Amino acid sequence: MATVRPFRAVRPAQKYADKVVSLPYDVMNRQEAEKMAEGNPYSFLHICRSEIDLPNQKDPYDRSVYEKAKQNIGDFLNKGVFIQDEEPALYIYRQVMDGRVQTGIAATVSVDEYQNNTIKKHEFTRVEKEQDRINHFDICDANTEPVFLTYRDDKRIRLLIEGWIAENKPVYDLETEDGIRHTLWVIDDAERIGHITELFEEIPSLYIADGHHRSASACKVGLKRREEHPDYTGEEEFNFFMAVLFPDADLHIFDYNRVVKDLNGNTVESFMAKVKEAGFKIDKKGEDIYYPETKHCFSMYLEGSWYRLTAKPEIIPDHVIDSLDVAILQNRILEPILGIEDPRTDKRIDFVGGIRGLEELEKRCHEDMKVAFAVYPVEITDLLNVSDNDMVMPPKSTWFEPKLGSGLFIHML
Repeated sequence: MATVRPFRAVRPAQKYADKVVSLPYDVMNRQEAEKMAEGNPYSFLHICRSEIDLPNQKDPYDRSVYEKAKQNIGDFLNKGVFIQDEEPALYIYRQVMDGRVQTGIAATVSVDEYQNNTIKKHEFTRVEKEQDRINHFDICDANTEPVFLTYRDDKRIRLLIEGWIAENKPVYDLETEDGIRHTLWVIDDAERIGHITELFEEIPSLYIADGHHRSASACKVGLKRREEHPDYTGEEEFNFFMAVLFPDADLHIFDYNRVVKDLNGNTVESFMAKVKEAGFKIDKKGEDIYYPETKHCFSMYLEGSWYRLTAKPEIIPDHVIDSLDVAILQNRILEPILGIEDPRTDKRIDFVGGIRGLEELEKRCHEDMKVAFAVYPVEITDLLNVSDNDMVMPPKSTWFEPKLGSGLFIHML
């Protein structure tokens, strides 16, 4: 059973929506955020990356940064940049990227169901990244950005959503500079809300697609509020956190590729020999970019040439995690040959989201890296299977696009 609950969103007044919406806080650094928000006092980056408004504050985790975010939310409300809906609602959020459509429901979900694993995870989190969003949500007294959840497609929910879209006009319909179209409808009819939430009660599990740190942090802030209010009833807003729920059939996962700084003391010849010994067939493809064609097939860029690495059947384990291509690459090449024991912390490896294209891998190898590997994208069924088995994917396994727009809704605690 999955609890999906309406909420009174704080969101942009219609005339400001195209100026407010931004990329999520964690896909950019401070300098990039400053450039994106330059000349736009309404950008949500003034809230999710509020250090850009404190030029003398070099520590992005200083309390003053979170206090500034809280102040900016208040200023946006006072100036009418933000409004808050008077009654709890569900919100249909549709994104279109390169002709591909994903349509979800923005709602709040249960802290308890995160705790009891009704909301399933597939990644580990890092303490310092959790603490950042804990401080941000706690001091702002709000979930400022949603978690990206998925669920196994249900035609009945889809019909209710599509029916509302056909009958009602959106409150926002805009396209951002990156070419993503964002459209939002408010479901404010109690009967329709009831039908949707009842159908979600029949769904056994929700899955975190993107936003493990946000969900962990939101949950811990909710538990902190419970300690502060021991007489809580369970109905308070802090018992829930904000998410957008998309059906799995709508989602597309991009590849998440690797670049490594050196060959770990190997010559090119000895490195290639070790890759062969590790169980890969190597075919030289030349200077033209080569994309992996199927699972267990990898692209490698080295010394100005592309290669196809094909994992032989005997090295492909019959295991939910170890059979993933990112795991095969890590376990057969990156760790034993290149010495990358912990990809989360090793400074010799970096990760490049597939949205940047394989040209970015070439670029990095010409600038600061030696060798690059491109993997065939993980499929959404892999993610659900890993989560259902209460397992954890290797780091940097999935890259979802489009990213959720930030600033279109806030959940006040």
